[in-house]
Amino acid sequence: MAELITILLAGFATGITTVLFGFGGGFVVVPFIYQMLVRQPDLSDSAMHIAVATSTAVMIFNAGWASRQNWRAGRLSAAMLFPLAGYIAIGAVMGSLLAGEIADRTIRLLFMIYMLVTLADCLMRKGFLHRPARRRLSALTSGVGGVAIGLVAALLGVGGSVMTVPLLRRHGYTMRDCVSAANPLSLPVAVCGAAVYIVSGLQAVKAPGYLGFINLKILALLTLAGWLGILFTRRVIPAVPDALHARVYIALLLAVLVAIVL
Repeated sequence: MAELITILLAGFATGITTVLFGFGGGFVVVPFIYQMLVRQPDLSDSAMHIAVATSTAVMIFNAGWASRQNWRAGRLSAAMLFPLAGYIAIGAVMGSLLAGEIADRTIRLLFMIYMLVTLADCLMRKGFLHRPARRRLSALTSGVGGVAIGLVAALLGVGGSVMTVPLLRRHGYTMRDCVSAANPLSLPVAVCGAAVYIVSGLQAVKAPGYLGFINLKILALLTLAGWLGILFTRRVIPAVPDALHARVYIALLLAVLVAIVL
């Protein structure tokens, strides 16, 4: 029962972070699933792969629903999404295929390095805490940046929001606009990543209740609770001022880094 409650609370938290920060699951789900499975002898060797794969699948539902709501509300701009989304999809295929060739401990180490670099980038480079004048993404930024975002996000199961939000923020968009765009920009990563993790994990996990590396029970519970979290956030939590929104975003990244390290 305690494990069930923990899963539901984690799922509810992913719904909240999906709306407020564009995190469709990865930064909450990956540390949580990893810590739960690493203590099980028959799954410990694949704990990080399972965490990343299940997180990727959760993002399909959370980010998909949030994207639909933002599109209907007129909060999404084609200029923000394209052609960046296409390049992210290319990188996502590359990252998902590469993940199957990397050891579980290496993925965990890469996750921690990724978080440290992101935190340092947000704190030390200008343009995140204080929004600059708006400008369009260049073709080079969309191409090279999009492929890099897709590759890293699919490899680590984090959806890419931690890279797309700072990127768009430095091009002058409000945090609300950045978060709204982060959800649909996470979908190519989620779909490509989940497909690859299903195929690559078919013979890797012998326990019942798995589709490849994806834990179906955890996926269902996290998705259900995530939808409730999304509804709760949209109806109860008021709009956050832009400057405070950026600072809370950084604080959340730090909290997730601490969780995966411990």
